[in-house]
Amino acid sequence: MSRRRVVVTGLGAVTPVGKTVETYWESLVAGRSGVAPITSFDASHLAVTFAGEVTDFDPEEYVDRRTARRMDRFDQLFYAAASQALADAGIDYTDDPDQGGRAGVVVGSGIGGLISLQVGMDTLRQRGPERVSPYQVTQIIPNMAAGDVSIGFGFFGPTTCTVTACAASANAIGDAAEIIRRGAADVMVAGGAEAPICEFGVASFAQARAVSTRNDDPAGASRPFDATRDGFVMAEGAGALILEDYDHAMERGADIYAEVLGYGMSSDAYHITLPRPGGSGAARAIRAALESAGLDPRQIDYINAHGTSTPANDVTETLAIRQVFGDDVPPVSSTKSMTGHLLGGAGAVEAIASILAMRDGVLPPTINYRTPDPECDLDYVPNEARAATPRTVMSNSFGFGGHNTVLIFGR
Repeated sequence: MSRRRVVVTGLGAVTPVGKTVETYWESLVAGRSGVAPITSFDASHLAVTFAGEVTDFDPEEYVDRRTARRMDRFDQLFYAAASQALADAGIDYTDDPDQGGRAGVVVGSGIGGLISLQVGMDTLRQRGPERVSPYQVTQIIPNMAAGDVSIGFGFFGPTTCTVTACAASANAIGDAAEIIRRGAADVMVAGGAEAPICEFGVASFAQARAVSTRNDDPAGASRPFDATRDGFVMAEGAGALILEDYDHAMERGADIYAEVLGYGMSSDAYHITLPRPGGSGAARAIRAALESAGLDPRQIDYINAHGTSTPANDVTETLAIRQVFGDDVPPVSSTKSMTGHLLGGAGAVEAIASILAMRDGVLPPTINYRTPDPECDLDYVPNEARAATPRTVMSNSFGFGGHNTVLIFGR
């Protein structure tokens, strides 16, 4: 049986720089940062007081008030992104169970309902066990975002969840594509979400010494590949892609953004938070994605880097790219310089940015790039977007625990 082709027919995004795909993309091209002092709670007593927040988000634009109240914020954010993506693709199976039986959902989240967990624990300690919400468990578990989209849109097919830290939503996209390739579904909603901006989340990452402490310069704090980088910037948001069997998309006359060409994974097998020095683990995932796509490195026209702005990641990722591409490295940029790090949601919103770079012929920049690092010696598209004609793009996502995931999309 011939290998089924998988294409992207819908996109949705809710991010710190825009609550729709087009506003998100406009901000990236303009080099606009979404990082600012935290407004959702009083963070003045914490070591880090800024983040990438989705401001003025109203879940009731997508679900009724009762439903919104039983959902954690990460779930609300993904439901919004999925709603946008399904509308963009022109898909609605709520009244068509036959079609819905061939459609599924894969959502990635690194943590799940962290805000609800903190609220529940506070309630338990301050008001007693009888005041804990009966929805507490379903608010916390990461798979509920997939379940709610399945329920809301009548998708009866394969529905699951990936929890691989900051690689989670990239894994969700890759796994959803493989579900379609093996014939188990014709349509999949794939992507991820994270909502970690709460007292416990910010304090935890600050204690892990993983995040930037530039409280005096939030918008300039995320500076991937810059010699003065001091950690990533926590952020929240969601991204959703509609993946579809190519023949199915053509039969219904769908508009196609891109084709999913390659999916590669590896493990560093090294450390719970640090990447393997030298980049061999990440390089293995890049090679696996290229092999999956049947491509030579020279056929990749742009790389959306994981590019977290941590001292260890950016050097390691640079070395990994060098190992595979040699001296012929395409332009590389990190959109985390603008959005901050959406953790489990990062891979999805960065896949969207990679796809739109092909659509519009423009590479988003790495902003806040001021001081070159001799150990980071690639073309990082510094500070300003660049006109280009990429036909094949790569998106890297690496997570705590050594999870390396790479996606390749083509026109």
